[in-house]
Amino acid sequence: MNTPESSNQESGQTVQTANPESTMSPGDEAPPGTPSTGEALCRVCGGSGRDPERRVCEACGGTGKVTVGIGGA
Repeated sequence: MNTPESSNQESGQTVQTANPESTMSPGDEAPPGTPSTGEALCRVCGGSGRDPERRVCEACGGTGKVTVGIGGA
């Protein structure tokens, strides 16, 4: 499995980082933990985690939450 690496110039260390795309749901605007983002209720399921036919919501992956940009930058 290839994992992206990032370099810390001050310490000279290379740090393995997980692929942020792997933790995103289709309804997310950015990976969780991205600066200037936060959790919000999924607009598709209203936070229930289920679509109108009671299947797992595809937008949030069934969590009822999505990561969205905040702060208006």
